[in-house]
Amino acid sequence: MSGTHGGAASAGVMPVTAVRRRRLGSHLRDNRTAYLMIAPMVILLSVFVIYPLGYALYLSTFEISFYKDPVFVGPQFYWYVLDSPRFWNAISVGLRLAVMVVPVILALAFLIASLIKTLGRRLAGFLKTTIYLPTVVSGVVASVVFTFMYRSDGGLVNGFLGAVGIGPFTYLSNPAIALPAIAVPAIWLGIGVSTLIMLAGMLDIPETYYEAAELEGAGFLAQIRYVTIPLLKNVLLFLFVTGFILAVQQVDLPLVMTGGGPVDATMTPNLFIFTQFKDPTPYATSFSLTVALILFFVLGLISMLIFRLVRSDKAVDG
Repeated sequence: MSGTHGGAASAGVMPVTAVRRRRLGSHLRDNRTAYLMIAPMVILLSVFVIYPLGYALYLSTFEISFYKDPVFVGPQFYWYVLDSPRFWNAISVGLRLAVMVVPVILALAFLIASLIKTLGRRLAGFLKTTIYLPTVVSGVVASVVFTFMYRSDGGLVNGFLGAVGIGPFTYLSNPAIALPAIAVPAIWLGIGVSTLIMLAGMLDIPETYYEAAELEGAGFLAQIRYVTIPLLKNVLLFLFVTGFILAVQQVDLPLVMTGGGPVDATMTPNLFIFTQFKDPTPYATSFSLTVALILFFVLGLISMLIFRLVRSDKAVDG
């Protein structure tokens, strides 16, 4: 009797074991395929991101001079940077520039994209081309053009303001208005791509949502509030994060227009790194490298906080 039960048990266990083995083999094959698919990206990230970052962290623990052998000093330069008032001023300038630029770009891009969406094909194509043109302009060229526009004697901006009895103003020499003056060309350069991305997101929203909202009695503003903006949440989050990081890292405009002045009023973080690297004092290379690493972690922390505060929605098939 016991032999009969043992044989039945063995007969019941073997199929289950075989099924488990087949499932495990299928799982391993799927994992192997997934690993092969992501291997090129992992290799590229390792070569161009992870290794350079690790090597930069290693170099930041040395006093590097072009005239002497490197000397290990540990985290000494990190304390130097964190104790530098100019470093914290540069971070503050970068954040204030981002606050001036990013919300304006998002608002203008939303309005322009909403307008283009309502137009015919030909006029919409013309406006899309027109709004994209500033994007292909070099930041250096834009800096030179706006510098001439801001001139106190014969500049276009002061000329318009003088016609109504205002000004003239020394935009790039006044610490109070130099940073807003740089924010204007930054907005002009960044609005094109943001508008086209915003427009693509709007065109991806099914018209049935608007028809349903209209049947419920929702007007134009209500449709924007309850349909357009919620369904553009991921697009807005992407534009906000990328625009914020690009604005904080702005270097072309302040470098050409003001050189970081007056009195460091436009000294953005990347421009601060550049000026420290070009400084003739010994070990400027180590100091600028450490500033770059700290800025990298600061921007990463800001991005994490933004994603944590504004959670993106999962993609929905309309």
